[in-house]
Amino acid sequence: MATSTTDPSLALFAWLSPAYPVGAFAYSHGVEWAVECGDVSDGASLYAWIDALLVHGSGRNDALLFAAAWRAAQTSALTDIAELAVALAPSKERRLETLQQGSGFLAATQAAWPCVKLDDAIKAIDAHKAYPVCFAAALAAHNLPLRPALDGFIAAFAGNLVSAAVRLSVLGQTEAQAILARLSPTISRVADEAECGTLDDLGSCAFRADIASFHHETQYSRLFRS
Repeated sequence: MATSTTDPSLALFAWLSPAYPVGAFAYSHGVEWAVECGDVSDGASLYAWIDALLVHGSGRNDALLFAAAWRAAQTSALTDIAELAVALAPSKERRLETLQQGSGFLAATQAAWPCVKLDDAIKAIDAHKAYPVCFAAALAAHNLPLRPALDGFIAAFAGNLVSAAVRLSVLGQTEAQAILARLSPTISRVADEAECGTLDDLGSCAFRADIASFHHETQYSRLFRS
């Protein structure tokens, strides 16, 4: 069993892989309802939807929480950040999404990449296992740098939403990759802001995406849990 790594990329490749058992594939973050109601109907509208989430919504907030949790690891502030991250979830499904992914991430990481500092972080987080906080806490526990992981975490968030749209037959695989490439500058900019930002910078005005998460709770036919 691995207790540490001398190459940060080895841990990050594993943790950011779609194969890492966090259950991200089961969640669309409201994209399924956006497709159902026609807000997302093609590549252009999907790009606009995800870009807005990254710049004005949950993608930006998660990045800020990620950076704050990494900086606060091994301090009492980690508990407060974990509680705040869960409290910021705007709907029942968004709360389920972040908690279940966070719990899955910690369970897999504690089993495959164990260390004492990670055990301490898990105790501090307690039941408030918001995914970005859990990921950042594990990163800090293994003494891994913030910035590469922050870029990767945001990119994985965007990639999962694009993947959901592919499975909903909104677009094909090639166009999906083109959208991810087009989102790259936004991802880098959000990472820049989060790296230097604080919890005072938290805020969201992506109201249509929040409404999507409310409506998805009662959507008649669905593939995803959010």
